[in-house]
Amino acid sequence: MSAPLPKHLVACHHCDLLQHEIELPKRAVASCVRCGAELYRNRHNSLDLSLALSIAAAQVFLLANTFPLVSMEVQGEIQSTTLPQAVVALYKHHSVPLAVLVFVTTMLAPAIEIASIVYLLTSLRIGVGRGHFALVFRFVQSIRRWGMIDVLMLGVLVSLVKLAALAEVVPGIALWAYCVLLVLMVAMAASFNTHDVWRWSAERSE
Repeated sequence: MSAPLPKHLVACHHCDLLQHEIELPKRAVASCVRCGAELYRNRHNSLDLSLALSIAAAQVFLLANTFPLVSMEVQGEIQSTTLPQAVVALYKHHSVPLAVLVFVTTMLAPAIEIASIVYLLTSLRIGVGRGHFALVFRFVQSIRRWGMIDVLMLGVLVSLVKLAALAEVVPGIALWAYCVLLVLMVAMAASFNTHDVWRWSAERSE
């Protein structure tokens, strides 16, 4: 049986060289001694930033799925729909595969990702729930690829351009919420650094 690896080792993502982790000044960057690639950064208050972004994303996500995406005025009658209502409409019109795809990629996967990140970061902040930390973290990494809010926004914008010639289209609160959510998701992914997360976990388990 091989001996366990010593603590505080980090592997380069480019050349796989194992190196000892060192303490960095604030906002400093550690580079690989072999290939010069970035290993990790010392992000100041990155845990608090990631937690704040994830909570904000959760709130915006609720708004985006509660309020109408768009409102259309056709012959004096105003019609509006939310994303869940659109999924139900697809299902009722016998477009079951498309309804399932839209539900999974724009509602279920982002909801699970945001909720899991909030759970992980909250657990790190208050120091509880570390027993399932590794499992939930790996689940977040696997579910992230299924979230396609950017594709949804592109499809909605194309549809708005086409519908504008047929009726008066007014963007709803949910559409603006999804724009904000897209920015928050990108910022959250950038701040949710793998090295930082494991370092936070190790610090709170000592």
